Amino acid sequence: MRVKKNIKEIKNELRGRYRSYREGLPKAEKQQMDRAVCHRLIHLPAYQTNRVIFIYVSKPTEVDTLEIIRYSLRMGKRVAVPRCIPNTYQMQFYFIRSMADLEPGMFGVLEPCAERCQPVSDLRHGLCVVPGISFDSKGYRLGYGKGYYDRFLSSFGGQTVGICYRACVPWILPHGYYDRPVDMIVTEKYIRKTGSHPAGRQEVRHG
Repeated sequence: MRVKKNIKEIKNELRGRYRSYREGLPKAEKQQMDRAVCHRLIHLPAYQTNRVIFIYVSKPTEVDTLEIIRYSLRMGKRVAVPRCIPNTYQMQFYFIRSMADLEPGMFGVLEPCAERCQPVSDLRHGLCVVPGISFDSKGYRLGYGKGYYDRFLSSFGGQTVGICYRACVPWILPHGYYDRPVDMIVTEKYIRKTGSHPAGRQEVRHG
């Protein structure tokens, strides 16, 4: 008799599958894909019209966000980067003025230096670039299992965009009742407004 898997087991299997894909990407191919994602993101109306950009510092196997951060700073955007709060599963965003405001933090990821940076207090506006191992066609995300962004997004009032490689976007992912889908997904192949958007799901391909 076949044993039915629970949602946690399914999510862990999916994490392993998409991690393996990202880890196996040739360096040159990954760089090309990262540039395509960056290009599409910075040309989004939501990016161009929002003054505040909430964005994480990517890990080596994630879509590279460093160029997005540098470009945003050059364009005069207010760039907010998260810092994990020790002994919790929560994070605080801080405004950075340059890459020099970042330092190694939890999990080996660069985080803003709390002593030098201004904490963000207004979460009502802005565009948040959301990390994920995978996003599905309706914008639901498969995270890393710690819940940092799930907690943050529950109190965030701005627009959200998930960035991901096309090969890591299945049609549907398991999700809970309280999970919040992102408003848009940007891959190296397309921009997609998700089912959470008032206009419904749309896909726009570029080149």
